[in-house]
Parts: sequence; C-alpha cells; structure tokens
Amino acid sequence: MGEDNQIRVILVDDIAETRENIRKILQFTAEIEVVGVARTGREAIDIAKEEKPHVVLMDINMPDMDGIKATEAIREAVPFTQVIILSVQGDVNYMRRAMLAGARDFLTKPPMVDDLISAILRAGKLAIEEEEKEATRYHAQQSELGSGRLGKFQLTYGKVIVVYSPKGGVGCTTIATNLAVALHNEETPVVIVDCNLQFGDVSVVLNERSKNSIIDLASRANELDPDIIEEVLVTHAASGIKILAAPSRPEYAEDITGEQFRKIIQYLRKLYSYIIIDTASGLTDAVLASIDASQIIILIATQDIPAINNARLFLDLADVLEIDRRTILFTMNRVDKRIPITPEAVGENLKQEVVSVIPFDERIVVPSINRGVPFIATAKTKPVAKAILSLAETVRQRVTEMAQEEIEEVQ
Repeated sequence: MGEDNQIRVILVDDIAETRENIRKILQFTAEIEVVGVARTGREAIDIAKEEKPHVVLMDINMPDMDGIKATEAIREAVPFTQVIILSVQGDVNYMRRAMLAGARDFLTKPPMVDDLISAILRAGKLAIEEEEKEATRYHAQQSELGSGRLGKFQLTYGKVIVVYSPKGGVGCTTIATNLAVALHNEETPVVIVDCNLQFGDVSVVLNERSKNSIIDLASRANELDPDIIEEVLVTHAASGIKILAAPSRPEYAEDITGEQFRKIIQYLRKLYSYIIIDTASGLTDAVLASIDASQIIILIATQDIPAINNARLFLDLADVLEIDRRTILFTMNRVDKRIPITPEAVGENLKQEVVSVIPFDERIVVPSINRGVPFIATAKTKPVAKAILSLAETVRQRVTEMAQEEIEEVQ
C-alpha cells in the first residue's frame, strides 16, 4: 500500500488516556495515519466531514451522543468511511444496532493489538476501494447529468420516508403509493421501494409489472451505478414515480440481507429526493434497515384497539432504540367520526401527537386500488386526497426543519 493509499484514521473516545494509548499502538503501522482525534460524537462528525477518513475507531459510550448515532451521521456525511465500534460490553443487541447503523466491525475494549490493527487494515482497504468507486461514479454521474440522460440528477442525499405499521391491514401501501405521487415532481423525483419482500404488492396497487425486482440489485449492492438502477426500476406510467418492486416469489426474500437492503437504499438517496419505503408489519432485517436509514417514519394506526396497542409497543421500542420521536409522524388512517375513539384521544394516550388524519372513504379508496390508479391523481378534491396532500406537506416541512437544525448544529 503506497503512501497515497495510507489509511486515514480518526480516534473517538472521551478518555484522553485511551486515545493516546491507541495512537501509540497505531504509530508503528506504516499503512495507518491518525488524522484526527475527538472527545465527543459531535466533534467526531465535524472532524469526519473535514478529514474524510477511511476508518473511524468509535467508542460506543460518550457524553453527548452514543457511538451508534455518531456512526449514522458519519456514514451519511462520508459514505465510504468505515466505522469500527469499541465497547466494554460484548452485548449482542449493541452489536446488532451498530451493524444496522453502518458499522463495519465491533471490538470489545480493550482490544487485542493484532485484532485492532487487522480490523483497521480490513476496513481501510474496503474504504479505499469505496472511495475510488465513489470518485468514478461521481464523474460518470456528472457526464450523465451533462448529457441529460438522468434528468435532474440529485447532487445531495435524498430523504428516506418509511411508511410503517406493526399491525397489518391498516393501509400502509395505499398511503405509501399516494404519498409518493403527491411528493413527486421534476424538482423532487420519487422512488417507492417495496420492503414487504415476501408478499409486497406496491407494483400491483400501481398496476405495473416488471420482470425485475430488488432481488436483481441485492447481488450487486456493492457495485451499483445509475445504469443498473435504471434497468431494474419500473416507471409508473401515470405519475412518473419509480418503483423498486418486491421479489416475484416469497422464497426469494431469503436471498436479500439487511445489509444489502441498506446499501441499496443509501445509493437510491444519491438519485432521488424522496425514497418512500412501504414496509411489512414484522421487524425483519430489511424493515429494521429501513427504519435505521430513515429520516422520517410515518407510523400508521386505525381506530381499533389492536392497531393502537401495537402502535404503543412500537413507540416504546423507538424509545429503547433512541429514535427521536420528532422524526415519527403518527397518522390515523380510515378515521370514521362515528367511532368514539378519536385521534386526539389516541395521541394523548400514547403521548405522541397525531399529525395526520386520513378519513374513511371506501367509495374512493377501494376502486382506486382495484383499478391500480392512486386516488391522489383522480380525486384531488375529496377529503381523503386532501389528507394525503396535507401529509405530504407535513413531510416537506419536517424535512426542511431537520435540514435547518443540521445547519445550525454545524455552525
């Protein structure tokens, strides 16, 4: 490995002695260069944005934010950077959360010297390869943009919007497809991803068929480019949104790992302003990867006790996973004013404001589903369509607020 390909490393730990001990260990390895040290998660994010390291050695426990949240932010800012989590706990749950956040490796503190150096060299080699691929893709994308083949190519990362309910049959797919159409225009292109890998029906609801599906991207998750994406995605003829369909057979879902799904979503963020993910109700690896990659979660419930109880369980889980509740847009679907369980009461009971109320209207919704034409396009003046348009506006507003907060944090 030549000097130009030295592995740039950042050390993140709130204990100065630990940082210094690791630095001394690494200084004897010629292939490794320590380019920065950080005491906090926020400091690590700032340094990573500036230094663009190949590897970050990240302590999981820090005073301002944990290493998992810092890992997510660093991976979003510098996608080729590989993060190695260091923890005094060898907890399986920590490991799972770390991997879903995009960590490359997980070592128990204090690590054995050989294990630490080997992990850095492995991660560094991968990061250098990813950095080179990213540079090649960028130049290719600029060429595509100049030729007009990709239309208004997104040069900033798009936002991942997960539509989820822990209770099946509450209308997630209907909301996801109509929301995708509502958010889509030339300035903000939208792709909808079917994350119900066994029994997804996004393409059915949109009346589009394709021989290709997400299974065709999974095996190439490490080598995606705009041409591969274009080949696999389906264009919804009526609206222009793109569709990444679920596998054609339930058993094919086993061939897609959570890590592959995460990489596909992260790449789609380079091409589209909004990535709408329609999820299954179970917390599969792909669903967890979606939630982990999301900027906004639209949590769906209806006016029945099982759906409300499941929403409560998910909110409790979100607290355990340290998901910021401001990123959760709690939505009540199929609301019937004749039913005494009101959205206001549900929101108060679950301590999560209901930000969107979508009325019950089977005369509009059921024919729309059966025809494969989103009602947002054919019945814009109806209350159910106005509710989706309002939800879309709430999503846009929340995205803008979050972007402003990020700018203020950096300043």
